[in-house]
Amino acid sequence: MQTDVLIVGGGLSGLALADHLARQGRDFLLVEAQDRLGGRILTQEFSGGAFDLGPAWFWPGQPRMAALAERFQIPVFGQFSTGDLVYQEQNGTVQRGRGYASMEGSYRLAGGIGSVVHALAKGLDPVKIMTNKRLTSIDHSADNITAQVDQNGTAQIIKANWIVMAMPPRVIADTVSFEPALDAGQMQALQDTPTWMAGQAKIIAVYDQPHWRHAGLSGDAMSHQGPMVEIHDASPRQGGPYALFGFVGVPADARAQHKDEMMRLAVTQLTTMFGPEMANPMHLVLQDWATIPHIARPQDRQPVRSHPRYGLPSNLRALSARGMIFASTETAPEFGGFLEGALEAAEHAASTLALHDPMQT
Repeated sequence: MQTDVLIVGGGLSGLALADHLARQGRDFLLVEAQDRLGGRILTQEFSGGAFDLGPAWFWPGQPRMAALAERFQIPVFGQFSTGDLVYQEQNGTVQRGRGYASMEGSYRLAGGIGSVVHALAKGLDPVKIMTNKRLTSIDHSADNITAQVDQNGTAQIIKANWIVMAMPPRVIADTVSFEPALDAGQMQALQDTPTWMAGQAKIIAVYDQPHWRHAGLSGDAMSHQGPMVEIHDASPRQGGPYALFGFVGVPADARAQHKDEMMRLAVTQLTTMFGPEMANPMHLVLQDWATIPHIARPQDRQPVRSHPRYGLPSNLRALSARGMIFASTETAPEFGGFLEGALEAAEHAASTLALHDPMQT
């Protein structure tokens, strides 16, 4: 199999790059290791409502996300923040009206962030998209790229002029072999780049009524007891069902070992913080990103506590001379880690490829 540009990774960055190339009429092939597109974006439906189990927000001053929403006519709405906040002390004591709405002013998309993934994928030729294909090796010793991908133990060779790795740098370092091998500095640069949100887990509790709103609460909460340490309203733009979601503060290994107990404690926590009506959610869902090897590696199991300084190191940027481009959100210099960063990375990759487009020279 042969193509001009091989895109590895069907998350937002990879799909956005494929969209750029498709509109330019340029030949490409996109392969994705998982059985679905979206990467860290995952929107699922429960009782007729769409809920984000991955990223849920973008912000003013992030023009690429706003432009995509406008292009695909996806309604944008503000994060619900009307009402009091709730604060839980380490001893379990609950206070009302303390703290601040950390996500107030952020934007969400009707139908969830997955609506952007769906819209981008819908506009692409399905023949050019292949799922369940994991990149295992890259030979860049000649004038072109020879990539090997694996599907359930069966290897396939794809030859390309360019390969764009729209996947977390640590996943590349741990799972892809290079011939000739990358030097120690390049491998270290890949390993040193934290995968944003890869160590995180979210719990979503879905209800037929917004009980917290009826009680004059915004759904925003902070807790020093847990298991959820930060909680927000995750309800759809209009109508029900309604939901709260929380970032889990329990370490990844403990989450895996004590899942049932953790979920029981999560319901107890919601009841303690928001009222007895919260005791029986229609759905209670855990999405643990640390368990997905195509996204999180062992060193990601400790989530980052502050936003890393992202951007593509110069020694990795230099590999574009060998036909290799890195384009996950972690490579974006301005919005690294955000949805906007994935689009920024795709934009930079498209610009690099445009400089070498044989149709433009």
